[in-house]
Amino acid sequence: MGKIIFFEDRNFQGRSYECSSDCSDLHSYFNRCNSIRVENGNWILYEYPNYRGHQYYLKRGEYTDFSQWMGFNDSIRSCRLTPHYRGPFKIKIYEREDFKGQMMEFSEDCPNVNERFRFPNIHSCNVFDGHWVFYEEANYRGQQYYLRPGEYRRYSDWGSANPKIGSFRRMQYLY
Repeated sequence: MGKIIFFEDRNFQGRSYECSSDCSDLHSYFNRCNSIRVENGNWILYEYPNYRGHQYYLKRGEYTDFSQWMGFNDSIRSCRLTPHYRGPFKIKIYEREDFKGQMMEFSEDCPNVNERFRFPNIHSCNVFDGHWVFYEEANYRGQQYYLRPGEYRRYSDWGSANPKIGSFRRMQYLY
């Protein structure tokens, strides 16, 4: 079971809302979100209702302001609790759309895609096992994309406007 608390102001101040499951529209509970306390579970937060917009992966911990979760602004309008999953993990990334071109398989985190894959972009991928987060920049920085098991024939399938992925990591459930 997960538990996350949203606060309107920095440093856990102002109006708050406690959540323990997926919520497709948080707008009636708070106007803005400037700090968060994750007490249990792994969460994906979304900038807009219905799980759209910028995505943010948060694990257990305290986030005193939106810059700590790499937020672009103070807008959080939906959230999703990710399932308990401990492994194994397996993902294949491809240099071109529809699983074509050079391919590499991973079962561990990759802090720098360009160093390991030798291609500047990932155009498609297949998530066989586990849940993963793609980051636009190396070392787990920049815009984030949550990937569940399944086929992603082009980068738009995981919500990106471009194929630039700098790093990715496994979403391991933390208690």
